[in-house]
Amino acid sequence: MRNVPLFLLALAAVFASCNHEGKRKRQRARDTSHYTQKDYIDLILDSNTVNSFLQHDTSNASYIRNFYRQRNFHFAWIGNDGQLTEQAGNFINLMKSDADFGLNDSSIISRPLRAVYDTLMMEGGKLKPGDKTASQIELALTAQFFVYGNKVWGGLTSDTAKDLEWFIPRKQINIEGLLDSMITRPANAFEEPVNIQYKLLRNKLKQLAALEKEPWDSLRATEKLYKQGATAPVIAGVKHRLHLLGDLAAADTSSVFTPALDSAIRNFQDRTGLKTDGTIQAPLLRALNVTPKQRITQILINMERLRWVPASPPSTYLLVNIPAFKLYVYDSNKVDWSCNVVVGKPGANTVIFSNEVKYVVFAPYWNVPPGILVNEVLPAMRRNSGYLARNHMEVVTGNGKPVSAGSINWSKATASNFPYIIRQLPGGSNALGKVKFLFPNEYNIYLHDTPSKGLFGENKRTFSHGCIRVSEPQHLAEWLLRYDSSWTKAKIVDAMNGSKEKFVTLKQRVPVYIGYFTAFVDSEGRLNFRDDVYGHDAKLATTLFGTKADL
Repeated sequence: MRNVPLFLLALAAVFASCNHEGKRKRQRARDTSHYTQKDYIDLILDSNTVNSFLQHDTSNASYIRNFYRQRNFHFAWIGNDGQLTEQAGNFINLMKSDADFGLNDSSIISRPLRAVYDTLMMEGGKLKPGDKTASQIELALTAQFFVYGNKVWGGLTSDTAKDLEWFIPRKQINIEGLLDSMITRPANAFEEPVNIQYKLLRNKLKQLAALEKEPWDSLRATEKLYKQGATAPVIAGVKHRLHLLGDLAAADTSSVFTPALDSAIRNFQDRTGLKTDGTIQAPLLRALNVTPKQRITQILINMERLRWVPASPPSTYLLVNIPAFKLYVYDSNKVDWSCNVVVGKPGANTVIFSNEVKYVVFAPYWNVPPGILVNEVLPAMRRNSGYLARNHMEVVTGNGKPVSAGSINWSKATASNFPYIIRQLPGGSNALGKVKFLFPNEYNIYLHDTPSKGLFGENKRTFSHGCIRVSEPQHLAEWLLRYDSSWTKAKIVDAMNGSKEKFVTLKQRVPVYIGYFTAFVDSEGRLNFRDDVYGHDAKLATTLFGTKADL
C-alpha cells in the first residue's frame, strides 16, 4: 500500500461553471442576507465606470455586474485608506505562485495586473488619495477572480472532458459564492475548492522546477543488468540522478553498486510503476532519463484532470486507477486496502466513468459480448463444432432457454442473423471467475474474478476486453458484504464455488470510480508516475498546450 494515492473523488452533478466561449446560463441572485452595511468598504464604484469597464471585458460581465449590484457597488479589494486588503494580497500571491510553478499564462494572472501589484508593493501597497486607477484596479481584480476561478478550480468544459474520454460527472462550483468567501474571510482562511491531490501535485511542481536547470544527459549502460556489488561508470550517474530526485538520501559519487543504491532504486521503481527488483536495467534508465520538464508537463496534465473532480470525498468508495493497474478501497475517508487489477488492452480501453456497485454475483454466467462472439466464437465453431462444449459454453434464447448447438447452421451464422446468446457456465474455467461485481452502465464494464491469475504478476496489466479483473475478489466480496451478518466468510466461499448463479443485492450501494491518473502523490508523500497506457495524456496535452507536448 506504499503507493496508494490520496485521491478524494466524489459523485457530483455535471460540471456547470462558466464557459467563456459558450452561451451563459442566467445567473441566480446570491444570498446576501449575511451582509450588513458595516461589512462593506466605504469606497463606492460609479456604475458608469463599471459599465465602461465591462465594454472592454465581456467574458464575465454578468458575474461582475451581479457581484457589484448585490453589494451596492462598494469596493471589495481596496480599503478606505487606499490600501489593498489582505485578501487582495493573498489572492494575487496565490496567482503568482501558480504562475511561477508551471501555470504561467495570462489567464492565471494578467501581466498588467501583476505589474500594477508589483508597483504598489514597492510603494507600500497603498494608492494615493484620489488615485483614478483605484476603480480600474478594483474591477480588474474582480474580473481576474472569475477568470482564475473558472480556469484553476473548474478547468476545461464538460464537453471537452467527454471529448477526451472522461465520463465521470464534473464537479460544480459556485464561483460567486467563492468570491464572497475570498473577500470576507481572513486572508489565509480561504479554502480553494480543489481536491487535496491537486494541492499535493502543485507543491511537487516547486521541487521539480528547481531541477530544470540541472544537466539531464541520457544515462547509458554497456551491460544489460547491474546489481549489488557491480562497478561501472553508469552506476555513479544513477546515484547522482536518484539523489537529485530524492530517492537516495546521501550523495555518493562512487561507481560501486551499494546496498543504499539498491534501496533507492527499489523506491524509485515502486513510485514509477516499474518492476521492483533493485537492479539497473533499460526500463530504469528510461525512467531516469525523463527530464524534469517532461515530468512537470505530466503533472500539469493530471492537475487539469483533478480540477474536474470534487474537493470533498464520500467516506466509502472504490477507486480504480487505470494507469496504476490498482484498485483502492476507501473506508471512513482512508484507504482500507488495495490490490492489483487487469484493465482493458489498448483498443479495448476501460472507460473512465463512475457509478455505484449494486450487486455481487456469485458463480456467474459469462455472456459472450458481441465483439468476441463475431471475432472469436463464431469462427471457432465453424472450424470445430466441439468448441462450445470444450469451453463449457451453451446457447440460450434471450430468456435463458437452452438451444441445441447442433440445431444451428454455424456456417451461415453472422452477427446480424444470430438470434441467440452464448454463455459460459459457472465454474473454475469461467472467464469471469467465481464472482463479479455489477454497477450497471452503458459501457458494460464491471469488476470480476478471473481464472488467469498469472497476469496479476505482470508489470503492465492491459489484457482484458475492457472489464476490470480483480486479484483479490473474495476479499472484495467480503468487504462489500461486511455489514450483512447473513453473509459469513464460509457462506461467501460456498457461493463462489457453487454451480448456480446467485445475485446478491447490496443493502448499501458503494460508489465506484474508474479514473485515469498518470501522476499522483501517495500516502507516504512520494510523487508517483505511470505510463500513458491509452494515450489520454497526449490528447489532453494537445488541448491544454496547443501543440504536441514533449512527454
